[in-house]
Amino acid sequence: MLKKVVMIGVITLFILGIPLMGNALAQTPAATPPAADTGDTAFMLISSALVLLMTPGLAFFYGGFVRSRNILNTLMMSFVLMAIVGVTWILWGYSLAFAPGLPFIGGLQWLGLNGVGLETTDYLKGANPVEVVSYAATIPHQAFMIYQAMFAIITPALISGAIAERMSFRAYSLFVLLWSTFIYTPLAHMVWAKGGFLGLYGGLGALDFAGGTVVHISSGVSALVAAIVLGPRKTYPDRLSPPHNVPFILLGAALLWFGWFGFNAGSALSIASGTSGNLVTNVATTAFVATNTAAAAGALMWLILEAVLRGKPTAVGAATGAVAGLVGITPAAGFVTPLSAILIGFITAFVCFYAVSFKHKLQIDDALDTYPVHGVGGTVGAILTAIFATTQVNGAGKNGVLRGNFGELVIEIVAIAIAYAIAGVGTWLILKIIDATIGLRVKEEAEYQGLDINEHGEEGYNSEFGDRPK
Repeated sequence: MLKKVVMIGVITLFILGIPLMGNALAQTPAATPPAADTGDTAFMLISSALVLLMTPGLAFFYGGFVRSRNILNTLMMSFVLMAIVGVTWILWGYSLAFAPGLPFIGGLQWLGLNGVGLETTDYLKGANPVEVVSYAATIPHQAFMIYQAMFAIITPALISGAIAERMSFRAYSLFVLLWSTFIYTPLAHMVWAKGGFLGLYGGLGALDFAGGTVVHISSGVSALVAAIVLGPRKTYPDRLSPPHNVPFILLGAALLWFGWFGFNAGSALSIASGTSGNLVTNVATTAFVATNTAAAAGALMWLILEAVLRGKPTAVGAATGAVAGLVGITPAAGFVTPLSAILIGFITAFVCFYAVSFKHKLQIDDALDTYPVHGVGGTVGAILTAIFATTQVNGAGKNGVLRGNFGELVIEIVAIAIAYAIAGVGTWLILKIIDATIGLRVKEEAEYQGLDINEHGEEGYNSEFGDRPK
């Protein structure tokens, strides 16, 4: 007991002492920060809160699918990301993802948010391309930072759906710490940061408005690899249970849909209107409309497929289809028209519907269909972005295949391939290291008894109403 108290005290003193460890980790606020636009700043702070809401939304969405004896563990696998990444993003994640550095990873100059204050511009001076001096010129640098933190929080949480009901919480916590550092930050830098290898700020020019490649492909591919490395549940495939709480699934999908407006519309980084040639544009509005439209189209397509092929449209199908539509529109939201958004929602849901069926034929225990929805949906969405994108809605983007730019499709395919390779190989290595050190899975009896009581010492429901084996 004394040893535990001493260890907790040492860790607490270390954390509290970080601000005193010299100038390398000290805050350096600007003497007179340039004024930020109050409307844009309010918009981005609200969008940040909406994106954070998606993480508990995901928790309920996933939680409704699992057995009741694993509900708390499933919820915690999302909630813990708000704690882990909420700290690591400040200490090193933001610097590695967005500080000017190499084409594949950011520099170390913003560790501990050193130099990241309330300035609105000029913090990117001194690196190519020289014309890019800030990520969002009308909001404080820290507002941009915290908005990006919410993306970093939810992305590894998506992976939990593939390894539900069998991975130890300790191993999972270590996995997401390593994954967010070594997989997410390089991909975010390559696609969204100044000088990143794949992005619009001096890179190849891949279009990823809000995270089709960075968020959904990376998490989806990692989920597939994790499901294979971890192996199937002991009850798979002969003794699987239906979702224990369908209202939770609908609640989670609704929270995701709601939060996704911050995810996509917020990626405009401003609510101001602009111009593209002779056209007036408002990217935030475009992304907001596209998000709702694609979600509706995805839900509708999934319900139609179920009604035609299986006889009855289901609530679970409506929720899954909406999420598929949202995943598909994510990379395209700020680059496409509402009619294109309908097609993207329809096509993505159609492909994801059959991907789920194909996954079952392969006998891969991706427990909650993370790869068929997020991996496949993100891939389809990235390809469709290269087809439907138009500068008529966003002059800062590019035209796609339908407007004569066939080269954009090649660029998107290259970006997809790189994301697959980094996420796939990196996840495999991380899991193998963890398995060789502390192990990945809970014991067999714990898996049968339930992870809630064994991993957390509590239950989501009174055992009188639970589903414990008799």
